[in-house]
Amino acid sequence: MLAVVATASVMIMTSCSDDDSSNSPVNEVEQQLQQMSLREKVGQMFYVRPEVLDTTIHGNLVEVSLQEVNDRMRTMCKDYPVGGVILYAHNIKDEEQLARFIPQIRTLNGAPLLCIDEEGGRVARIGNNPNFNVEKFESMDAIGQTKDPGKAYYCGHTIGTYLKQYGFDIDFAPVADVNTNPDNIVIGKRAFSDDPEVASAMVVNYLHGLHDTGIIGCIKHFPGHGDTKADTHYGYAQSLKTWDEMLSCEMTTFKAGINWGVQLIMTAHIAVPNVTGSDIPSTMSSYILQDKLRGELGYHNIIITDAMEMGAITQQYTSAEAAVGCIKAGVDIVLGPQNFVEAFDAVVDAVKNGTISEERINQSVRRILVLKHNIKNN
Repeated sequence: MLAVVATASVMIMTSCSDDDSSNSPVNEVEQQLQQMSLREKVGQMFYVRPEVLDTTIHGNLVEVSLQEVNDRMRTMCKDYPVGGVILYAHNIKDEEQLARFIPQIRTLNGAPLLCIDEEGGRVARIGNNPNFNVEKFESMDAIGQTKDPGKAYYCGHTIGTYLKQYGFDIDFAPVADVNTNPDNIVIGKRAFSDDPEVASAMVVNYLHGLHDTGIIGCIKHFPGHGDTKADTHYGYAQSLKTWDEMLSCEMTTFKAGINWGVQLIMTAHIAVPNVTGSDIPSTMSSYILQDKLRGELGYHNIIITDAMEMGAITQQYTSAEAAVGCIKAGVDIVLGPQNFVEAFDAVVDAVKNGTISEERINQSVRRILVLKHNIKNN
């Protein structure tokens, strides 16, 4: 058993404490929630690429290098506010451009948080950009092989330090998957280990390293993308494990993160037919998100999807169906819908026609506003 260096909990407050003072975080959030329109609340549940806010951009968004906020984006956000914006490698040129871009994004309607995938290793939008002089890491697998949790803390703290310096709020890292399938083409060395005990210690320490710099971490990809062969970026992928098998492997790392107090968990679009009895992606499964993650594992903080523009979703669902479906399943934040306007309008319409209750929306927005409050007052 590895000794875990980082053990402190940073659990989000989601319920009232004995302090009923009017300036308590819970009361501030409730007051803010009561003042929000339905569109403002729905907007908080969408984290998007910058490109979807520019109505002149069509086609493959990856081929567009949008690196500044323009008037079209500002106009779009008046009617379609967003809770967060995720930057990819093509959105980031150098330090000077990023220093202009992030403050511009913060002025958009919805007060969006700034997010990035900066795991270290091959997924590092800044670390792999030659215009940035930051420390690079070979892979999380290389860190895991050292069996030294302190090295995971150092990695998280190093990455968190430069992300904070550049103005980010959330890092969609670390990968909490246990890489048990040698044929896995999407996780591989992004995971710390094929041993759940080793991976757990590394995940918690990486999270703590981020936390100590003021950056919010996010463990992914629930319920575990490590025992798959296909890549959900391009289409259907599945794990054939039973829930009992997952409890002894994949859930070890997620439970460690939950016990530590992780504030965001990202879903995988993988199917787990021997758990759910169907081919539904986990992102769309209330059984996986509500019964298992929230119920059995006791997770109370934010559930965010993996990018909804990925093939495992778009080959089966429209943007409208996917957004409504994942929220009904228990998701709080819809990340990267293929068609943002279609997805946003569908959620608003679903509330108006009673498919989704406004109280269900309030549950998610409440969690998101608490997160924003914690970030603001960090």
